[in-house]
Amino acid sequence: MSSSRDLLARLIAFPTVSRDSNLALIGFVRDYLEGLGVACELDYNSDQSKANLYARFGPDIPGGVLLSGHTDVVPVDGQNWTVPPFELTERDGRLYGRGTADMKGYIACVLAAVPQLLSAPLRVPVHLAFSYDEEVGCLGVRTLLEKIRQQPNPPAICIIGEPTELKPVLGHKGKLAMRCQIHGAACHSAYAPQGVNAIEYAAKLINRLGEIGQRLSAVERHDPRFDPPYSTVQTGLIQGGRALNIVPAECQFDFEVRALPSDDPEQVAEELRAYAESELLPEMRSRSEASKIEMKSLSAYPGLATDPNSAAAELLALLSGSRDFGTVAFGTEGGLFDQAGVPTVICGPGSMDQGHKPDEFVSQQQLDACDAMLNRLAQWSQNPA
Repeated sequence: MSSSRDLLARLIAFPTVSRDSNLALIGFVRDYLEGLGVACELDYNSDQSKANLYARFGPDIPGGVLLSGHTDVVPVDGQNWTVPPFELTERDGRLYGRGTADMKGYIACVLAAVPQLLSAPLRVPVHLAFSYDEEVGCLGVRTLLEKIRQQPNPPAICIIGEPTELKPVLGHKGKLAMRCQIHGAACHSAYAPQGVNAIEYAAKLINRLGEIGQRLSAVERHDPRFDPPYSTVQTGLIQGGRALNIVPAECQFDFEVRALPSDDPEQVAEELRAYAESELLPEMRSRSEASKIEMKSLSAYPGLATDPNSAAAELLALLSGSRDFGTVAFGTEGGLFDQAGVPTVICGPGSMDQGHKPDEFVSQQQLDACDAMLNRLAQWSQNPA
């Protein structure tokens, strides 16, 4: 039997940055599981450079628990690491390396728990799902979910092991990321009124986004379970213009909506489109018929708000030893699992305070606690209530 620490060292050694392949890691996990007698199914992307992994064991009946995590990590470029990012370094009870917290620590604990789960007389099945490209918009898991939907005996509950310091989490906001491109008409700045200034019209659109954000922050829309307790809108990137004495013909900006589960972020995009169509484009086209405003989605995932009285929440309370359910500010694949009909909760070792940073780490204490949580899952799976 391999310890979670030893398995984490192996997983960290695979530099599965989202822009690169994860196949070496997936191959290692497949070989490990098949060596224990667990059959695995791989789900590849279109160019066969990445794959999700799905496995199940235990009785061939509906239900059971799915343990899910993503295999990709964020880049280390430009970060000031004091330890090798893709080599596990232990110091003062902390295990350093890219992905230790987000979220290979959890995957390592799950893999370490498989022999114990296999040796138990399971009365419900255990499912495993490891995805790619979560960090760039929860992309890979979508085809995996389609396969899970088609299973004759799908799981009843999903536990995603994103880093929550093993605190039980039932919710997070959804996200919509959009790109807006404004096409105006250039001219010499001495004749500015004859042109269509794309930057100025971008500013109008961004100002409207600010107004929408103000409305969303109204007290009556607050949900105190979340921080901040309302949906937010922000513009994060903008570019346009070539020289100060040229009226800019092109400008684009990217914005995002972080929406409470009760809010639909698409409504923000629709309101912005309506404003552009009804108020801005007629004015722009009065000076240049070729003017246009285009918007496209960059990424999106739904929010999550699992019922605290659900079977999924009850199981999480049992496994974590706490009914102090919370939410997290970051997004997960949880909303997608929930939409696919698998009620989902979030609980994993480590803290997102360390995620995405140089010298990312998870403590050995957190790994040990996660091992203990999965031991409780093995016990529950032998006699589920």
